[in-house]
Amino acid sequence: MGVIEAWLADLRDVLHDEPATVADVRIGVFYTAAALATGETGAAFTPRDQADTVCCPRSAAAAPQAGRLAGQDAWALCREATNPNSLRRAVGVAVLNALSARALARAGVPGGALLPGVDALQAAGVGADDRVAMVGAFVPFIKTLKGRVAELWVVDSHRDALKGDEMPFWRSPEEALAVLGGASVVVITGSALVEGGLDALLAASRGARRVVMAGPTASAWPRPFFERGVHVLGGIRVRDGRALLQVVSEGGSGYFFDNVAEKVCIVREGEALENARRCAA
Repeated sequence: MGVIEAWLADLRDVLHDEPATVADVRIGVFYTAAALATGETGAAFTPRDQADTVCCPRSAAAAPQAGRLAGQDAWALCREATNPNSLRRAVGVAVLNALSARALARAGVPGGALLPGVDALQAAGVGADDRVAMVGAFVPFIKTLKGRVAELWVVDSHRDALKGDEMPFWRSPEEALAVLGGASVVVITGSALVEGGLDALLAASRGARRVVMAGPTASAWPRPFFERGVHVLGGIRVRDGRALLQVVSEGGSGYFFDNVAEKVCIVREGEALENARRCAA
């Protein structure tokens, strides 16, 4: 069973399959957001490279069912997270994150802890001797890490996502599994949940001493991720769902989330959690 299927199955178990309805969905330029009728709201990366964006019957049939998403059963809609169409996957992941918010409020973090305001890299205890492999060019982390670790590799399909002196860090997606196999710390942006291939990335990261998933899309119910080797989920906790929906629908990126959500780290029990608690103290 893949991580997304396990995520859904575990949520259904924790929430006892209780009825859940999606009240609102917004597909923005940078993020997609979904709100449950009970108020919980989740976000997910909106994919940018659409192979078929022509407005024709074929592409319309493949895209999310615009005008008919709100009011759908959340358990049915979150299954879109495994759909071949990446926009549909974004909707499904956003709904899974909304359901995760409900599960975390109800059950806490089995096997770990949720720590507000802790930086994901600090929680991972990244040091000068580490060889860091990053999947997805997450600019704030690149700025933090460059020149401060033994090696830094950034796997991204867009080489121009890196600028100037960052270019030597770039590696192609074809090199991803080999790069991850040589890393002591792996950082995977949450966008991998939408773009696909996460199971293979996690399998290739088994030799790393720390595996981190980060970004608003990585705001997941953690147990299935812990079981597959993730130590830290650096996501967000939405404070104002309506405001988040508005930001997303007005084309806001994660930089606009500061007033509507707070950064949190969900950290697995063990050395990583003890390190994170020291950072929070």
